Order: sequence, then structure tokens, then C-alpha cells
Amino acid sequence: MRSLGTLLLSVSGAAVAGFSCAQGDTSSSDLNPSAVQSSGYFEPIQQLGVYLDGFHVMKQAPDLFLEAHHYCAAKSDDLLQCAIFDGNTSDANLVGIEYIVSERLFDRLPADEKKFWHPHDYEILSGQLVAPAMPESEEKALMKKWMNSYGKTWHLWNTGYFGRPHADPVPLGVPMLAWSFNADGEVPAQMVSDRDQRFGISTEQRRTDRADLRPLAQPQEGVNDLAPFFPNRHVPDFVKAK
Repeated sequence: MRSLGTLLLSVSGAAVAGFSCAQGDTSSSDLNPSAVQSSGYFEPIQQLGVYLDGFHVMKQAPDLFLEAHHYCAAKSDDLLQCAIFDGNTSDANLVGIEYIVSERLFDRLPADEKKFWHPHDYEILSGQLVAPAMPESEEKALMKKWMNSYGKTWHLWNTGYFGRPHADPVPLGVPMLAWSFNADGEVPAQMVSDRDQRFGISTEQRRTDRADLRPLAQPQEGVNDLAPFFPNRHVPDFVKAK
């Protein structure tokens, strides 16, 4: 099995007048300069070698949520940086960014900064956060390493949310702070089912398989931040809130 370090490091509705941005329109050769540019200049994006799939909900608008495709690179043992796309095919759009920090780094942040960081334990232990096509043993090692971590995520482009296909032609307005789902009954079951069917996986099976990680869970901040918007939610025993 590859070491975790090797694994991580290798791997609004306003109209814009006169502007058309069709998804996947890359007909201009100007958009594909790699043929004449040195491949050495592409090292920053070549480091985004770990693919994670999960779900984001907008903190200030919890009725907006989507499947988020993360392409991540390790900056250190305590920090990941991820580009967020709305898909995993050639016509996918870059819609946001996420930084992931360990519990150790999060605890050092000022109190007024911590409000921007969402907790990850429910995402991991519920099976909602997955690393498609990664060997199960390596996926589990990855999830174990990032137990008790936090993410700071900004979405910049509305290319459509689950159940709300309206998209803006370009990124408009201010970025939206994204949050994590932190309890049963929050994430739409159909969104999870659609994802599982597409990848040929089972979120419920991953939840079962990761049960031995539950003792690692520490109380996390932000678990109940969206509780008022989900009155029928149930926080399972393995999720602890500060």
C-alpha cells in the first residue's frame, strides 16, 4: 500500500448582457495552450492528485446544496488545498475552493475565524465523503487521518444546485460560504442515491465499514450551526458537538 504522504502528494439569477458561456465550449485554440507551453509550468495543478466526492450546503442559504467534486493536494500533514468542481468530466466547471486543516491547526485559530470552518466527522463517519476508485484500505486510512478536521469552503459560481438547475453564465456576486451536513435527515436522500448509483458504491456500507473510527471522534464546533433549518434532523451518537 502506498504511504499516505505519497498518496496525497501524487495524486443569483442576474443576466449578463451580451455574454454567452455554454458549458464545455472550448472551441477556441486559445483555451488550450498546453501544446506550446512547458509542462513544467503545470506542476501546481498536477499536484491535485486526490479526488474526493461529498456534499456541500450553503451556510447562509441552506436550501441550496450540491454534490462537490474535490481535487486536493497536501501542503503539509495538517493542511490540504482543494479545487471544487461541479463534476468530474471534461466539461466540469471550477466552482469553489476548500482548505482542510487538522484539529491541531484549527485549535490555534482565533475564535472569530473558527466560524468559517465546518466540521468533517459526520461526513466521514456517515460514509458521505468518499474517494471514488481508491482502494478501500487506502480510502479508510485517508478518512482516519482527517478525522476531527475542518474545512473552509467558498463557492464562487452557481452552475446549478440539486433540484434547482438554474445556472449563472459566469460567477456573479460575492462568494458563498459552504457548510457540511452534520446529522441524519439533513442531506437529501435522492442526492446521495444518485451519487452512489453513478459510482457503484454504497454510502450506508461505508458508514458500517467506518464504525471502528467512531472512537476517534472528538467534540467539534459547528455541528449544530444549521440545526434551525433542519427540524427533523437526528445527530447520531458518534457525532459530538462542542
